[in-house]
Amino acid sequence: MAPAQAQVDRLNADFWEELCGTSLAAHLGITDDSPESLARFDRHYLGLYPYLDRYLPRPGAGTGDRLLEIGLGYGTVSQVLASRGFDYHGLDIAAGPVEMVRHRLRLLGIGEPEARVQVGSALEIPHPDESFDHVVTLGCLHHTGDLAGAVGEVHRVLRPGGRAVVMIYKNSLRRRSGAALRSLRHRGDAEEEMRGAYDRNLEGEAAPATEYTSVREARKLFSPFSAVAVRRENFDQPRYVGRFLPRERLLGLPARLAGLDLYVTATK
Repeated sequence: MAPAQAQVDRLNADFWEELCGTSLAAHLGITDDSPESLARFDRHYLGLYPYLDRYLPRPGAGTGDRLLEIGLGYGTVSQVLASRGFDYHGLDIAAGPVEMVRHRLRLLGIGEPEARVQVGSALEIPHPDESFDHVVTLGCLHHTGDLAGAVGEVHRVLRPGGRAVVMIYKNSLRRRSGAALRSLRHRGDAEEEMRGAYDRNLEGEAAPATEYTSVREARKLFSPFSAVAVRRENFDQPRYVGRFLPRERLLGLPARLAGLDLYVTATK
């Protein structure tokens, strides 16, 4: 691994030790990982992204499909997937999310959580070629410092005919313009402001590395796959219309046209 990439990995491991979703948990007053608290968090999280469920796979008729999730956060998606009967495996560069998902697997009564969920890099997935029927990775690969390399690793571990569901950040002119204005106002760094517009920890620090992708670039990234579909989703709530137009109304046509995230579904 190149020294620069090793440094990005170290920064990411430190930054994402604070679970993605911690600020939401704090907003909800959640301070523990009891089943009741996790269920309350999950209900709220899935309510924020009502379109998410239709992207999450379900096992085939024979069940036993092997699935790898990369980038675990607070474990909401992990629990949904594990509950569906997949032969579930997880990977995250930070120990905190790994421990959270292991805890969730124990609550579900799923055996061997330590073996199933590992600390590791999406750029060096610790599984052999053609190991999985599904790979799900939402909001992770664009933080690795090598998005193309991470997509290549997803392709490598999928079996022929296997399917990937990948969410990556869209290159948003609206957010980039806003970040530039904030950087001028606060005499800060425009790129850091852009990263912070998407991801900040409780101390206000921006994520160490983030790449943004257009629809055309996403199709090129996934060109080794036999079939690729890219769809825009998600919309933040601009302050100047928040009182008059609820965010839920923006998750339809406005998100189709100018959503913040790209959901890529790709078949190997």
